[in-house]
Amino acid sequence: MEKKRHALRKLLEAVEHELLRKPNKKTLDRLSLLAGFQDWESFQEALHGEDDGESNYEVGEKVKK
Repeated sequence: MEKKRHALRKLLEAVEHELLRKPNKKTLDRLSLLAGFQDWESFQEALHGEDDGESNYEVGEKVKK
């Protein structure tokens, strides 16, 4: 029983360490894609600036027919 408790404690310490660690740029960019932004910087600009993220979906000027 003591071995299981020790193993569980080590596992919980490892998980806690990972949760407290800051994610790297690649991870942040991937999370931003899930939220509909091109990269982390675009997400931050929308979050803290006046950009609403619609520019991420603009392909170019629409041609009038």
